[in-house]
Formats: sequence, structure tokens, C-alpha cells
Amino acid sequence: MNTAGNEKSALRYLRPIFKFVWPYKWVVIAALAALLLTAGINLSLGQGLKQVIDDGFIAGSITQLRQSVMVLIALIAIMAVGIFCRFYMMSWLGERVSNDIRKAVFARIVSLHPSYFEENRSGEIMSRLTTDTTLLQSIVGSSLSMALRSALMLVGGIIMLFITNVKLTLIVLLCVPLVLLPMKLFGRRVRTLASSSQDAIADISTYAGEVMQNIKTVHSFNRQAMEQNAFNGEVDKAFSVAKRRILQRAILIALVIFITFSGISFMLYSGGVDVLNGTMTGGELAAFVFYAVVVAMSVGTVAEIYGELQRAAGAAKRLVELLQVRSDIIDPTNPARFDNKQSETAILAFNEVSFCYPSRPDKPALNGFNLTINAGETIAIVGPSGAGKSTLFELLQRFYDVSSGQIKLHNKELSTLSLHALRDEMAMVAQHPVLFSADVYHNIAYAREDATQAQVIAAAKQAYAHEFINDLPDGYSSFLGERGVRLSGGQKQRIAIARAILKDPNILLLDEATSALDAESEFHVQAALTRLMQSRTTLIIAHRLSTVMHADRIVVMDQGKVVAVGDHPTLLQQSALYQRLCELQFNQPSQLSSS
Repeated sequence: MNTAGNEKSALRYLRPIFKFVWPYKWVVIAALAALLLTAGINLSLGQGLKQVIDDGFIAGSITQLRQSVMVLIALIAIMAVGIFCRFYMMSWLGERVSNDIRKAVFARIVSLHPSYFEENRSGEIMSRLTTDTTLLQSIVGSSLSMALRSALMLVGGIIMLFITNVKLTLIVLLCVPLVLLPMKLFGRRVRTLASSSQDAIADISTYAGEVMQNIKTVHSFNRQAMEQNAFNGEVDKAFSVAKRRILQRAILIALVIFITFSGISFMLYSGGVDVLNGTMTGGELAAFVFYAVVVAMSVGTVAEIYGELQRAAGAAKRLVELLQVRSDIIDPTNPARFDNKQSETAILAFNEVSFCYPSRPDKPALNGFNLTINAGETIAIVGPSGAGKSTLFELLQRFYDVSSGQIKLHNKELSTLSLHALRDEMAMVAQHPVLFSADVYHNIAYAREDATQAQVIAAAKQAYAHEFINDLPDGYSSFLGERGVRLSGGQKQRIAIARAILKDPNILLLDEATSALDAESEFHVQAALTRLMQSRTTLIIAHRLSTVMHADRIVVMDQGKVVAVGDHPTLLQQSALYQRLCELQFNQPSQLSSS
């Protein structure tokens, strides 16, 4: 393995991050100006110190001493103002850039194809969005400023050392190669361990998130102690990696400081001999010591920040990888338009559609599926588990693209339509509805950005949700908790139905939307859905016999294919699979004899 090459590659990941700094270049320029001012003043303090000692203390002049001290105080005041400006602007820049990176990463996340989140852990993605961007914030807002300041002070200090005394400067510079060696060696190790540390933190976030999302199951099976021990194991694993990273950084900093100050000690001995021999004044030695300490501290800071940059390279690498992910589902360059869709008979058509999920490339979910659906038609889809029913809904909304064949909406192939136009035609109500950690109003109004309060309430009334919403502590402003945990299954279902009603789509996709309701609620919601479906095309994944009885056509699926199509009485006579589904899945054997 080419470790040096990997190091360069990792450091290269920091470069794209600086494109987020570019829009604020004037802030950077102003901060650099303040940095140059403070660095210049800081370096001039050595000469002020020399003047205080030689012209004040040694010369014995109180006037000269007073003037020298006043000049020092004035310089320190100006430097304080410059430090304030630099610190504020760089800290502001760090916050601003980290926020911009978070926005860019989140924008990338929400644009990715849904299957990406099936293949990648949400906890790790969240770790990149939060922990990694926070690390980069400290780099841009603090460490980078310190690195620039230390670099300026290092160069300026060395120049002033040469101006003050060449011989002593050469002694100090002999230590530089000895300092660079551990920086190179341990910096590489720090970067590798930093990346591993970030991954371990992501593992912690993922594990904790899963436990909290399934906390009722944990309590139901009395697995609190087991989960606590498992979580402790994940934390200890992260701590173990962090200890190795901290050890490498501590060794690096200790070596750099030891080598640097050892050089200063030898320099002090040589300079002290020169002062005693009269070839150098006490003020010159004091100034030289001042600059040597400045150089030493700058080298130490650069060494410490070098470790931080190595750690940041790991975080930047993870963020850049996420920013560079491209969605498998993309909008066409020139999307097709719907023409005369109101006059069309067939609204949806599946032509020899085959599809395999990316995680199961050898097992087709659909295999040569054919079906034409007319405008205004209600289609019930039935079949055993794994027949491909839910896959139809995923392909219709283009969460995935077909492996072969075509799906057409209004006689346009789905891949030729813009994703916004395609999904705007449909509304989905799942068997297990998804609600956001927000209030009732937000969850219903999520269907339409421009929805008015009256429209939201009207949709809730049509879904027979208005009454129980008003009984909540804060009505439509009631917070529902994570995933709507404060509502019953039936209440969550009615909120989801209200959201679909508000969207007012041309095509309804219902995964047995009334399956979670009690008998009374089902009656009311079914009545609302019946009115809603009158002028719309509806596809229903059916789990109840009452649903299929009212459908215009029933599509029986098995192993990704259509095995029978017809109405209820016809299928009872012609389809053995449908008969079995009626007996087992619908649990209504009596209907066989009555039909």
C-alpha cells in the first residue's frame, strides 16, 4: 500500500471544502489584513523589549524607560484590536462555512435515490452531516487562523532572528529538520486513526438511533440491559480508537516541543557566553530569546494544527464522498409534457416490466409484468407476500427504474418525465403511515406548500380526523412526537389520508389505507375515500375482501407476474390462487358460497 500517496489523497479532500470559503473572500481578506497587522506588531515587540532593556534598564534613563513602555502599551492596544477583528471574522467564517456545508450535504441527501438509504446507514449519514461538519467548522474558524498566524510568526520570527544574531539563528535552525520528521511520521498515523474514530462515532449514532426508534420493542422483550451493554461496547470501541489517536498526537506535540526548546536552551547558553564576553548586549539577547520563543511556539502550534488538519482530512473525505454521490434517479434534460391527458382512456400502462432490487440482483421482484389501467378506474391488487405488489408502487413513483420494459403515464414513459411532474400526479397512503416529528397541521399541510388553513381543516374533515384533532391538547398545533408516536394507529392513518386528500392527485396509491382503523372509523374514512376516488384512478393493495368487492377490476399477482384479472365472482370461478387468498388472506370463506 502506498501510504504516502494515501496521505496526499486524503489532504486533497480539504481542497473542495475551500470552495465554500470563496463566497466570503472579502471576510478572509479582512481577517488576513488583521492577521498581518497583529503579526507585525507581535514581532515588533521584541525590538521594543530590546529598547526597554538597553535604553531604559541598562542606560538608567527613566524618561527613556517611560517612553519605551508607553510605545509597548500602544502597540499592545493596537494588537488587541487586531486580534479581536481576526478572531471574530474567522469564527464567523467557520460558522458560516460549516452551515453552508451542512446545507449542501443535506441538499445532496434529499436528492438521492431512495435505494441509497437502504444500502447506507442513516446513522453514518447523520454523523457526516453533524460531527464531521462541526470538526471542519473548528478547522476553518479556529485552526486555520492559528495555522496562518503561526506560519507568519514562524517566518517573521526567523527573519528577526537573523537580523538580531546570525550565529544563534543557525543553532535554532538546526532543530527544524528534527521537528519535521516526527510531524511527517505521526501526522500520517493521526489522519488514519482520525478517520477510524469518525467511523466509530457514526456506529454509535446508528446503534443509539435504532434503539430509540424501537424502544417499545426493547422494553417489551426486557432487553434494556442487553442493549446498554451492547451500546457500552460500541462506545468503548470508539474510545479505544480515540485513545490511539490522542496518544499519537500527544507524542507528536511532546517531541516537537522537546526538540524545539532544547534548541533554545543551547542557544541561550551560546548567547549568554556572548553577553558575558561583551560581543552582545543584554537587550539583544532578550530580543533574541523573545523571537526564539515565538518561533518555538509557532512550530509547536503548527505541529498541533498539522494533527488537526490530518483529522480534518478524514472528515472532509467523508463529506466530499457524500457530496460527490450522484442519484441513480435523475430528471431528463428535456422532460416530456403531458398533452391532452384528460382525453386519454388509458392512464397507466405496464409493458413487459421486469425489475430486480439492487440488493437482490438475481431475484426478480417483477418479471414480464403487463397491465393497462384506464382513467377513473379502481384496481385492487392482490397476491401472496413477495408477489411484487408494493414494488409496483415504488416503480410508479420512480423510486427505482425498471430493469427492462416500460411504464407509461399518460402515454409518456416515466423516465422522460420530470420527477416533480410525475410525483405530482400521485398521492400515496401507506399501510403504516409516515408522520413527521411536528404538529398536526404540518403533517397534513406537507402535501401542498401553498395550502391554506381552511384547506387543511377541510381535508381533515373529509378524512374524519377533525374531531379527534380538536380533542388533542393544542388542536392542530399539537406536537405528535417522533413518527407520530402520540397517536393511535387509526389516528395516524387518518392524518395520512387527510394529507392525500389535500394533495388532490389524479392517481391514488393505497396500501389498504383503512386496514388500521376500527369498524366505525373505517366506515367514515371509506365513505370519504369513495367520494375521493370517483374522479380519480386508484390502485389499492388489498388486504380485505370488502376492498376487492368494490373494485372495477382485481389483479391477481404471483412471483412478479399477473396471473389473473377480473371481478370477484369471475376470479372465484377461474383462479385457484384467488380462491386460496379469499380463504386465507381475506379470512372470508363464507363469501365463496355466497358468490
